[in-house]
Amino acid sequence: MRTTHEPATGSRAAAPAPERWHPRGGSRRRSTAGGMDLRVSPYLYIAPFFVLFFLFGLAPMFYTAWVALHEWHPIGGQGDFVGLANFTAVLGQGMFWKSVFNTLSIFVFTAVPQLIAAIFIAAVLDANLRAGTFWRMAVLLPYVAAPVAVAIIFSNLFGNQFGLVNNLLATVGLPQVQWTGSSTASHVAISTMVSFRWTGYNALILLAGMQAIPRDLYEAAGIDGASRLRRFFSVTIPMLRPTLIFVIITTTIGNLQIFDEARIFGGASGNGPVGGADGQWKTITLYLWEVGWRQANLGRSAAIALLLLLLIVLIGLINFLAARKIASDTGAKR
Repeated sequence: MRTTHEPATGSRAAAPAPERWHPRGGSRRRSTAGGMDLRVSPYLYIAPFFVLFFLFGLAPMFYTAWVALHEWHPIGGQGDFVGLANFTAVLGQGMFWKSVFNTLSIFVFTAVPQLIAAIFIAAVLDANLRAGTFWRMAVLLPYVAAPVAVAIIFSNLFGNQFGLVNNLLATVGLPQVQWTGSSTASHVAISTMVSFRWTGYNALILLAGMQAIPRDLYEAAGIDGASRLRRFFSVTIPMLRPTLIFVIITTTIGNLQIFDEARIFGGASGNGPVGGADGQWKTITLYLWEVGWRQANLGRSAAIALLLLLLIVLIGLINFLAARKIASDTGAKR
């Protein structure tokens, strides 16, 4: 029997569902806003990088491409549209191809010894040295030095008549070298400047990669009877592959854009020959600067810049594939 105060079953009204609350507090609306924040906030955090990259990376590149398609004077500004005429004119210049050869020659003289020396220095610093922090700071000192100061010092060291290097060669009975008279000698001198400045920087990057390698791998290799040299080539080098690829790519980009060392070498004055009397060490960047500002042809200068970009991308890709192949083969032989 139903009591008088109990409502009928058919007339019982459904109670509203309780509102769900987010664990952090708040209603569904607040939970939705929190979900949107979690999805959007990562993009907001990285947005400054892409904004700056567009303003100072992509935008100047697009502008350079626009300039390369026109006649462009430093004072008059934009002229007639010429299409690919600037590129064909540059590719038809013998000095451009000579600057390409000089750049690649200096790159080879610089990159290979620099990478070998950086790996050796990093391996030494990775050992338990006394005053390790001091030595790590010491190898970085050439990098923080002003490039122009380094170039001036080394230009005096490699002087033709009174340079310290020629004096040392004469002391041991070797003939003196005319460093500014031939392509090979000047390329060796300039590559020495570049290596002196960048080897310590690359060594610290490689050192960070070495210290990230688990020490258990070295202990296991030592238990198996591997010598220190064997552990270096069978454990360190394969595990260091990502860092090596990064160093090789950055070294390629930097060495193909050499300007300060080549500009100061030989004591070139403001109105003197750029890159030697016969262009013995004229790099692509020096040729770009000469065409743009001495010949007042910014259109061709922009074309040279884009051709240099293509060369950097091509050689960087080749180095990337070669480094990955070498590291993979080394790891497979372990």
